[in-house]
Amino acid sequence: MESKWLDIVANAFNSEVPHADAMDDLIDKMIPLIRPHSEDLREVQFYVGKHWVEVRDDENFHELILHIFNADEEYLLSDDGAVWFGKWRFLANKLIFGKLDPDEEDPTGEAFELVFLDPEFFILKKLSNPLKFENNRKYFVLAAEHLARKLEWFELMQYLFNKYRNNNNFLIVIVLVVLLIFAIVMALS
Repeated sequence: MESKWLDIVANAFNSEVPHADAMDDLIDKMIPLIRPHSEDLREVQFYVGKHWVEVRDDENFHELILHIFNADEEYLLSDDGAVWFGKWRFLANKLIFGKLDPDEEDPTGEAFELVFLDPEFFILKKLSNPLKFENNRKYFVLAAEHLARKLEWFELMQYLFNKYRNNNNFLIVIVLVVLLIFAIVMALS
């Protein structure tokens, strides 16, 4: 039993990013640790009006794809400078967005569920059957432009993990100090 407690305490101070070969697998391992720090889709100030760069772990992905969710439900997508206009909507904790093609009668879009949101990361998961992810990306990862333009996907995931892992360590240290003080007070009583 003692070793389990020691392992829990030791793991709390372990700031190594979990091992994974693909971004989706890494996010799967990180989400339980960072999800408590996520904002909600209703808090539009965290994603509206910001420049989000799409992040992928594909070696052949070299495009700069910029996503902007503006007020009045305007959605802009820039793919290496070519711009498309569209719409976005927040519905029942889902985000729906897509391009509007003036030549098409029925514009198309996609529905996503929020996985994680903070001022620098916006991670979504397509609303679909999980079995369909086998050959497709499971997560739609967006990072703030100032980070995504200078860091590779793994460096971004390390940054995200360490950003909140350090917060968890601080809380654990506070709890341990309080418990130590409590034990000392009880021993002196």
